[in-house]
Amino acid sequence: MAKTNPGRFFEDYTVGETIEHAVPRTVSGGERALYHALYPARHALYSSDAFAQSCGLPASPIDDLAAFHVVFGKTVPDISLNALANLGYAEGRWLKPVYPGDTLRSTSEVIGLKQNSNGKSGVVWVRTKGENQRGETVMDYVRWVMVRKRDAGSAAPETTIPDLKTVLEVGDLVVPEGLDFTNYDFTLSGEPHRWGDYEVGETIDHVDGVTVEEAEHMMATRLWQNTAKVHFDATLREDGNRLIYGGHVISMARTLSFNGLANAQMIVGLNGGAHANPCYSGDTIKAWSEVLDKAETGVPGVGALRLRLVATKGGEPFTLKGEDGKYLPHVMLDLDYWALMPV
Repeated sequence: MAKTNPGRFFEDYTVGETIEHAVPRTVSGGERALYHALYPARHALYSSDAFAQSCGLPASPIDDLAAFHVVFGKTVPDISLNALANLGYAEGRWLKPVYPGDTLRSTSEVIGLKQNSNGKSGVVWVRTKGENQRGETVMDYVRWVMVRKRDAGSAAPETTIPDLKTVLEVGDLVVPEGLDFTNYDFTLSGEPHRWGDYEVGETIDHVDGVTVEEAEHMMATRLWQNTAKVHFDATLREDGNRLIYGGHVISMARTLSFNGLANAQMIVGLNGGAHANPCYSGDTIKAWSEVLDKAETGVPGVGALRLRLVATKGGEPFTLKGEDGKYLPHVMLDLDYWALMPV
């Protein structure tokens, strides 16, 4: 009897099945320190207990994307170990802050399958939820991933494509209990710009860039226990390059967005996202944002801003797709999310 796990292939998924992912993880200040060293993140709410407490929270939570990476990483051995590419996201919600000392685990439900026309791979849709040690759901999201087939000659499953929301309504968003921005300190946050200072259609060039190195990418994937083979084993790709983990690009772009969006403190909704082109070691990530929508939350001092965050490797800012409707070669990430900001 084989003792090792070769990972699941496309034929191994069934719509409706639930997958309990292994190895819960207790997070600590160590995750925060490493996250801030890797990117380096500096939104005040995730950097200072005192600042978070002035905003009504008991302490500074773990960065929203750090918590996402932990939950995501649990799913990799069962969902994307044999993936060719992680394709997109939808209906993502952060439901409760994650604090040092919380233990996170992940569960996924297979909600869609579609074999590709070449017969060598297929797309798997899963809805994943992350829970803490009290059984409370801290986040959930849908992602779809292209997975190799074990046997190209095996029969294709019945195609099931889930019907997903393209945009979360503001009523779908959860503002953390106690959050209150009425006494928000704009000096300590780093910028004076409030929710009312942003206009729908406005674009922001975040100016700065960061060149990605192999060492930091390898540390990041190990930190999040992301075991996807394409991030570690260069022999699995014809070009001999290891893919930079898409979440690494997301976090780097979010960090760069601080310059111009320092007060977009908490990510609470993920409307959609596409890893448009691969990122490799040596690429320099730059970022720009577009304000897509604004909404009131009904919580004191707290507004919601819907943002498009685009990560690029070169190219002019604010360029996204060509006349054929396809992403331009320099665009690596197109992410659509909701963030909370002081009004």
